[in-house]
Amino acid sequence: MRQLHTRTLIAPNLYKDSVALMRIAQALLQIDGVTNASLQMGTQANKEILQEAGLLSDSAQSAGASDVMVVVQALNTATLDTAMAQASAALSSQAAAASESGTPSTVPARALHMWLGAQATQNIPLPNVVQISVPGAYAAAEGLKAITQGLNVFMFSDNVPLEQEIYMKQAAQKKGVLVMGPDCGTAIVNGVPLGFANVVRRGNIGLVAASGTGLQEVTTQIHRMGGGVSQALGTGGRDVYAAVGGVSMLQGIAMLAQDTATQVITIVSKPPAPSVVTQVLQALRDAGKPSVVLFLGSDMKPASKTMHMAQTLVDAAAMSVALAKIVRKKDLFAIKNIATRAISISSKHVFTYKIPKKPRFATSQRYLRALYSGGTYCSEAQLLWEKQDLHVWSNVPIDKARTLHNAKKASKEHTALDLGDDDFTVGRPHPMIDQRARIERVLQEAADPSVAVIVLDVVIGWGAHADPAGELAPVMHAAQKRAAQNGRQLAFIGFVCGTEEDPQVLSKQEAVLQAAGMVLAGNSANAAWLAQQWVAGL
Repeated sequence: MRQLHTRTLIAPNLYKDSVALMRIAQALLQIDGVTNASLQMGTQANKEILQEAGLLSDSAQSAGASDVMVVVQALNTATLDTAMAQASAALSSQAAAASESGTPSTVPARALHMWLGAQATQNIPLPNVVQISVPGAYAAAEGLKAITQGLNVFMFSDNVPLEQEIYMKQAAQKKGVLVMGPDCGTAIVNGVPLGFANVVRRGNIGLVAASGTGLQEVTTQIHRMGGGVSQALGTGGRDVYAAVGGVSMLQGIAMLAQDTATQVITIVSKPPAPSVVTQVLQALRDAGKPSVVLFLGSDMKPASKTMHMAQTLVDAAAMSVALAKIVRKKDLFAIKNIATRAISISSKHVFTYKIPKKPRFATSQRYLRALYSGGTYCSEAQLLWEKQDLHVWSNVPIDKARTLHNAKKASKEHTALDLGDDDFTVGRPHPMIDQRARIERVLQEAADPSVAVIVLDVVIGWGAHADPAGELAPVMHAAQKRAAQNGRQLAFIGFVCGTEEDPQVLSKQEAVLQAAGMVLAGNSANAAWLAQQWVAGL
């Protein structure tokens, strides 16, 4: 085994949000000879992550929470020199550009209150939304500064203590502003995408979601069905906990109720605490507008005649479009009964083309392996499979008895993984940005003679990888070729979450994947449905 060389660089007193750091890490990984690259703020939690990965040096151990830790592994020291020079240049480029511009609005400030003060002295109109992506230990403090100024907050930061989230949201509620987050990955406010979001047309459907990739799937499906989005407000996953009380979700519903551009309100979340469910359903009744509610895994009944309960992400989108009185595009999802669960809809209703014939799997091939970058897709698929008595192991299981404890090393029977979970992002960017970990896992699963089907999601849009299909295609080719050499036929089933207007372009991504042998199912529920059909009886 070749010896790896490791080097650490500390950039003192430099705030960079996690998306920016992940993008720099991704660029470093493209350098020939770089085997690992991690850029993180110097918080104790991040140091523990580096330590677990065997990358914590003495200099990183001494870094402060406002310092950026850059750790790179490479095959030789010359490559390390190149990588570190590139990292230093990337970290300093934004400040240099701001300095050269000389305009007050681009001069970086060390803290939010300094920036607000600079804007005020220059008589520059303040925005109404502030995006915060600082270490979790400091995020609530910055959020409270924005709230005090009457600004709404989009908080990308994670690892914010729960008690601080509660205090911050209660303060925002009193001030009449909204906190989206913490750990909010997606939002669209007045047509402006925040975090990981897609390019969708404006319209009359407003959404509030405690799920980032779930919100992306529903908004993109709405767009692809011919509908449009007025607002898409994320809340962060913990908002629907009993302790938090659904503060942001309830505020979001109230805002959409008052928004004249919103005619339909759609809710997307895993089942909230019972006390929060009661309040959310009452808020929707009070709003007086048609509504769609998707509490993944819940079988509850509608609370009013204008309320409609969805079971899958694509159903939530289809219901929303129907209620918005949009004539859906005929070349897309001709779902006759939009209230029907995707698992029971016949194939002619959920696919845009003829379903390929089931492959002839070898007698050894019995299992599916689903490798998701979006946690909501992983949960939705498990729920659909459980209804068909297909029991799945996972690192984020619906059935806790099927927890896969060694998920990073090996799968077991039918397995569904959320590769965006913390277990898989130690020292690495999220798979929506950097697919290297997922590519490694695809090759690992493809080499298993018991595997028949591999399920993949491909998420495009702002913040996502520039060409995910282009990276996955040669990997699928190699995996299928290797399987064929061993007398096996390996099937790839997937879907692309995105739109034609996204930077990566939906049709281009789908064409590359289809040419590489992937069966495209059109949406997350359909992909899960077809995978179950193909492994049934094996």
